[in-house]
Amino acid sequence: MRSLLLALALLSAPVLAQPKSPPPAPPSFFQQYAETHRFNNGRPMMTRITPDERTVYFLRAQPPSRARTLFAFDVATGETREVLTPEKLLKGAGEPSTPEQKARRERMKAAGISSYELMADGTKLFVSMAGSLYVVERATGKVTELKAGPGAISPRLSPDGRHLAYVREHDLYRLDLATQTEHRLTRGGTRQRTHGLADYFAMEELARFTGYWWSPDGKSLAYVEVDTSGVETLSVADVMHPERGADAFPYPRPGTPHAKLRLGIIPVTGGRTTWVDWDSAKYPHLSRVTWSDKSPLTLRVQDQRQQEEVLLAVDARTGKTRVLLTEKDDAWLNPHPSFPEWLPDGSGFLWETERNGASEVELRNADGSLARSLVKPGAGFWDLARYLPEQDTLYFLGGPVPPERYLWRVVKGGPPTRVTAGGPAMELANVSRAGGLMVVSSEGPTSMPRAHVLRADGTRMGVLPSVAVEPPLQPRFEVRQVGQERFWVSVVRPRDFKPGVKLPVIVEVYGGSFTTTVFQSMAYHLRLQWIADQGFLVVTIDGRGTPLRGRAWQRTQKHDFWGQTLEDQVAALRALAAELPEVDLQRVGITGASHGGYLSAMAAMVRPDVFKAAAAVSSVADWRDYSSHVPERHLGLLQEKPEVYERNSLLTYAKEDKPLAKLLLIHGTADDNVHFSHTLKLSDALFRAGRPHELLLLAGSGHGVSDPLVSERMWERVIRHFRESL
Repeated sequence: MRSLLLALALLSAPVLAQPKSPPPAPPSFFQQYAETHRFNNGRPMMTRITPDERTVYFLRAQPPSRARTLFAFDVATGETREVLTPEKLLKGAGEPSTPEQKARRERMKAAGISSYELMADGTKLFVSMAGSLYVVERATGKVTELKAGPGAISPRLSPDGRHLAYVREHDLYRLDLATQTEHRLTRGGTRQRTHGLADYFAMEELARFTGYWWSPDGKSLAYVEVDTSGVETLSVADVMHPERGADAFPYPRPGTPHAKLRLGIIPVTGGRTTWVDWDSAKYPHLSRVTWSDKSPLTLRVQDQRQQEEVLLAVDARTGKTRVLLTEKDDAWLNPHPSFPEWLPDGSGFLWETERNGASEVELRNADGSLARSLVKPGAGFWDLARYLPEQDTLYFLGGPVPPERYLWRVVKGGPPTRVTAGGPAMELANVSRAGGLMVVSSEGPTSMPRAHVLRADGTRMGVLPSVAVEPPLQPRFEVRQVGQERFWVSVVRPRDFKPGVKLPVIVEVYGGSFTTTVFQSMAYHLRLQWIADQGFLVVTIDGRGTPLRGRAWQRTQKHDFWGQTLEDQVAALRALAAELPEVDLQRVGITGASHGGYLSAMAAMVRPDVFKAAAAVSSVADWRDYSSHVPERHLGLLQEKPEVYERNSLLTYAKEDKPLAKLLLIHGTADDNVHFSHTLKLSDALFRAGRPHELLLLAGSGHGVSDPLVSERMWERVIRHFRESL
């Protein structure tokens, strides 16, 4: 009976709800920031306009996947359609027959389309996906996989679309597309003597990523032979995985030999190479090569000090050269990657110079003589978008206000006029060859990038649709000019900022001559806003030494990587504090990476009266240990200016018995740009001098941190460092 009563009681008792599992925690900001590729994944990219200006192609991923698909925007209707997916490419190339092939296919689908090009006549697309190459007929959609040999590097179609060139096993090869047969063009290539690949300086410093060029008629190729047999070899190991050994590679440091380059011309059928008569001993840096229709093969070469460059026209039959023009600068020359730009009829070329105090674009005759100036100094030229000779109309990106960038039109060398309206904004543009259509990507202080399709008269034809995840926060920042020198600064306040409350300041610095850091950009300030929300004012300053404000402004870094730069950071901070009462000059920290890491560590040692704490990421400790192209440009040759290198080394000041700001050193152990040994040497020098500091190692990370968790933990540690120090 008792059992029956107990059973009845249990049946009549109220049913208790089972406890629910707590909802998953929302992803952290840095997790989202990294996984969405800074909230850019899903935005249109790599736009191409067809010659008839009826279609705009672009790549776009579907988040959270990063596998990119090819889309087409119809200019007449404003509609967008999917054109080519990884699945369609793979299906068109045939079905896999082995388990290994099937597994590779799945990996290729996950990777998506990495790049594509539109043939000059607009009839075909050349598509690359996970190392495999395809030609797609636009009219029929027919897909042909190109059977390049394994390990093909830097593939490029001939102008007539009949051949594919690439580098394999250190030599240059050609694939005949009609017969799918491979032909070896050069011989004797080795790891120390490559044919058709760009050298280290070209890729790292000169924005030249190829080492060969097709002739306009597709009958021959010019290629670079790079001899590194005399270059010092360094070994970099991932200390987390000693079982993998070290990677040895040639790395030219100041005072050591450079790679030896020479340029050859070879028929598409192979045979004897014609070597170009170029004094590579006097001009060792090959910064640009062009070979376009109705114009000669043209080289731009620089001397080792980077104070003189020569533009050479080559006779492709004999290899003989003639000088078109020579540029000189007693500090250094900035080799702009867009120039020379030959006119379609070969009657002349465009040239960029700072000879008259600021960036200027000239029209030169075919013999190199000056025809006239197209974009005058002071216009704020940043990059060339398109020149239309028939209309004598030039489009360029830039403008007189460095934190903003727009598309400008110059007609017959007159004053620039903006193509778009509104602002402030940062724009990028792709202008069609005929000039009747353009794609302008624009972002601003409150908007992420959007790509608009415009007619030349400014008529909007539509927007390339985005499916990107939008950021979870809106940056609260302002851009202004301060001080006698009118420094551009950006100030990011916490989103819960209360007027009248003084806040500690974190200066984020880069300070190199390659880029500015003050932008009218929501995307750029997302990470800075997260830092500000931890209770700081975040300030960025573009002082002297940075580009876009004329030659003299930038060249203050000659022989001095840090003196004027840090002085300007301090002057701008004090001027800002005079205008903004929330700036607490008694609690200032500084942080930066790469060149910014160098300046942050230097600030901790030489200006602890201003900067009470510093977090230096991936710092160059000694320019004698860095790739020689950058220090030789700014500091001169080591054998001629050893005292300049000593004065610009962090190790010089690490040994001194002076006050030191609270210093945190951070470095990725697998960094192949600024090697981990830099921070190790700096830490060792500080340790031996009895100067306390902290060291954070990012195991397996390179020059940039890509792992979302590592990025989040690093910035948490940086914030804790500044909270404790300020």
